[in-house]
Amino acid sequence: MDPTVAVAGEPPRQVRTEKKKLVRRSVPDRSQKVRRWAQGLFVLLNGWLGIQFYLWVRYYERGGTGLYVPRPAGAEGWLPIAGLMNLKSFALTGQVPAIHPAAMFLFSAFLLMSILLKKAFCSWLCPVGTFSEILAAVGRRMFGRNLHLPKWADVSLRSLKYILLGFFVAVIGAMSAETLAGFMNTPYGLLADVKMLNFFRDVSLTAAVVLGLLVVLSMVVQGFWCRYLCPYGALMGLASLLSPVKIRRDAEACIDCGKCAKACPASLKVDRLVQIRSVECTACLECVAVCSAENALQFALPARKAPTPAQRWNRRALSPMAVACVIAYLFFGIVLYARATNHWKTELPREVYLRLVPHANELSHPGM
Repeated sequence: MDPTVAVAGEPPRQVRTEKKKLVRRSVPDRSQKVRRWAQGLFVLLNGWLGIQFYLWVRYYERGGTGLYVPRPAGAEGWLPIAGLMNLKSFALTGQVPAIHPAAMFLFSAFLLMSILLKKAFCSWLCPVGTFSEILAAVGRRMFGRNLHLPKWADVSLRSLKYILLGFFVAVIGAMSAETLAGFMNTPYGLLADVKMLNFFRDVSLTAAVVLGLLVVLSMVVQGFWCRYLCPYGALMGLASLLSPVKIRRDAEACIDCGKCAKACPASLKVDRLVQIRSVECTACLECVAVCSAENALQFALPARKAPTPAQRWNRRALSPMAVACVIAYLFFGIVLYARATNHWKTELPREVYLRLVPHANELSHPGM
């Protein structure tokens, strides 16, 4: 609708504003294809690690008989609390902890991704984030759309993940290097990964109900767990504030269609801002994917000072393949470094696992 102007003593009159001319993209967007490939490959990697880890646990549960599969250290990526604890221990002592060192390196890799590429870990790699997207898509097909909560409810619920993060940071922050090492060397600390597996193998009725409720809520509200409850995502969001690369909008090239804001899973007002600083931005590039205007929206470093959009964003925007390559470089680079320096695997005598693994469910938290 054309804007109206009221003049004293005269009826309101319409003032025509010149509609911006659309300069269509010269190259079709492939960001979502590239991102889906990255998500799929990481889900497969986690599935392979999960199978290996299960077979390793079963070997020791059977008393060291049957098929033996080496323990996959990569499974420690599912131990973010251990990763944070070990990272603090390393900061205090300068020594890589011997127990669950892979958890620290993987935690550091994902944190570094967020510092460089916003919360790219959440939308490009995290299996929970991937399944959340699938559930939201299923919800849209079943119910026609996903529900958007009122602003007051959305903001209130988002605070929960920061409260959970604050709890973990406060507890770990109060622990000395000796306390951290002591915890990791308790039977509970040694088998934190086995305890995690057993939680899902022997899920209780209460846990099953909670998980089922989260599945339903994730179908109704897109990314319910990630948006409101994930403390890992909250930490990645805070780290992403340091990222030099952001979603940036060129007001001159933008035709103000509003498609980007409608496509944003985090309900950010992309069409009203020149750059997205929000901790909720996961660099999923869905807003960029739906933008049809050349140089209007990009995941980029700050623009150059130049007269035209093409000149402003030349060599400043990151292509989807560039994002995927940076993620792969950080992930594999840090993993290979940990392996090369012999700081990747937890080395414990076979007898320790034979004694502890069959009784993992009997182990209680040392603080309890």
